[in-house]
Amino acid sequence: MSGMRNRNAKALNGNAKRCFKLMIVDDSNLMRRRIERSQQFEDLQLVGTAGNGLEALELFKKTDPDVVTMDITMPRMDGIECIGQLVALKPAVRILVISALADKATAVEAMERGANGFLEKPFTDRQLNEAIAELMR
Repeated sequence: MSGMRNRNAKALNGNAKRCFKLMIVDDSNLMRRRIERSQQFEDLQLVGTAGNGLEALELFKKTDPDVVTMDITMPRMDGIECIGQLVALKPAVRILVISALADKATAVEAMERGANGFLEKPFTDRQLNEAIAELMR
């Protein structure tokens, strides 16, 4: 009997859209809230925010997000270092760097560490949503 129930549960869940877990990492509380408010994906659920790389690592281990927005310049551990550590923990994680540091070397280094996209501050809601959509493909 229980086998039958499990099969039915799977059939119901099979139609559900996959839900992605989002973590926002930025040392600016205003920027964290802006990203949270601006993202418009029903299937992207915020699981937490962090103000620096060390907080992000701890939160990552607890919440196991699929998508991370990452600032570069932060106290205690910067975004470049944090990206490398997150990717080591979960190679499939999708990371969008959101930074005012627009120099090419920083973007290249972030990508080499495992980031999947780069969005320059300041950005529009549309640019943010397009960048996140690209990450979730």
